[in-house]
Amino acid sequence: MTASNDDVISTLNDLLETCRDGEYGFSTSAEHTQTADLKSLLTRHAQECRTAGQELQALIRQMGGEADDGGSVTGALHRGWVSVRGVLSGHSDQSMLDECERGEDAAVASYRKALKQDLPPAIRTVVEKQAQGAQKNHDEIKALRDSLKGQH
Repeated sequence: MTASNDDVISTLNDLLETCRDGEYGFSTSAEHTQTADLKSLLTRHAQECRTAGQELQALIRQMGGEADDGGSVTGALHRGWVSVRGVLSGHSDQSMLDECERGEDAAVASYRKALKQDLPPAIRTVVEKQAQGAQKNHDEIKALRDSLKGQH
């Protein structure tokens, strides 16, 4: 039996918050990074999060739901942590990547939780594709962070 319409909308809204948090985290980190390549990568990930969020909003509307406004409480804490950490560390690329990886850990966990739900097939396909994107972002950020650590 598939989840109720309200449950599916709730799950999609949770993922929408995750996307908004990711977009904010990546764009904030991009503003504070010192390397052009890293700025470009983080800006691209922010755009991917924005696109994923727009896709989720469309699904929520198709199901007759309302897309929640803003990001999550966890995201607000994460955003606060990004700015405090940035001030304390002088916005080093290393600290930005550490923080981005932490944010992507949370995103991957959100998608795993969503995929445990009994979603309608068309929605599951979108969520699976986005989950793969979140995992790819996480792995890319982690590899970059690890390579920067190796340079110090």
